[in-house]
Amino acid sequence: MGKQLIQQRRGRGTKTFTSPSFRFKGEVKHPSFAAEGMILDFVHCAGHTAPLMEVKYENGAKALTFAPEGVKTGDHIMIGGSVAGMGNVLLLKDIPEGTLIHNVELSPGDGGKLVRSSGVFAKIISKTEDTVRVLLPSHKEKELQADCRAAIGILAGSGRLEKPFLKAGTRYWKMHARNKNYPKVCGVSMNAVAHPFGGKCSHVKGRPTQAPRNAPPGRKVGKIAPRRTGRRR
Repeated sequence: MGKQLIQQRRGRGTKTFTSPSFRFKGEVKHPSFAAEGMILDFVHCAGHTAPLMEVKYENGAKALTFAPEGVKTGDHIMIGGSVAGMGNVLLLKDIPEGTLIHNVELSPGDGGKLVRSSGVFAKIISKTEDTVRVLLPSHKEKELQADCRAAIGILAGSGRLEKPFLKAGTRYWKMHARNKNYPKVCGVSMNAVAHPFGGKCSHVKGRPTQAPRNAPPGRKVGKIAPRRTGRRR
């Protein structure tokens, strides 16, 4: 009986592979109310690559939100309204074309799902009566509902990828803080009991890389029911 694949072991959700969310500072999403707030402090959270800021609103509520470039403690931000100031949260239909935004909602009221990594931004390209076209960091364009919200500005922490890790151990502990799978080992480098492609002391796969859709869990690796394979001519 072979061992479970690493993907299957992580899916069981045991303590070894559970994300340490108790270390994270909290959930980050747009508040559901409209109010003015003041930035109290900037916070580092292991669960987010971008710096966070703690904001206190005029109704007494405190919340975490992503910190854009150019803000400082004591600055005021607005939830709602029509002023496209740095860090303000507006409806997409109220944001001028060409404005750089982050933490974009996929559906109205979900708090923000897109463009949440450090140093990234999206751009408003065009608007119609019901939809807004947004250019994402992946250079893909996406049409969203006009009532979705987004925050103004470029997310802080843009130099994160420029600093090299230098050592594998540094990278390991960085990934360990968020419980990411590192290092990732290819299947042909594993033992035969750990992966269908493993064994034979070589990098030659002993079986096809295509797996049928109804393959058993220990065999469902490689290309899953591909429509086509090989070089496109």
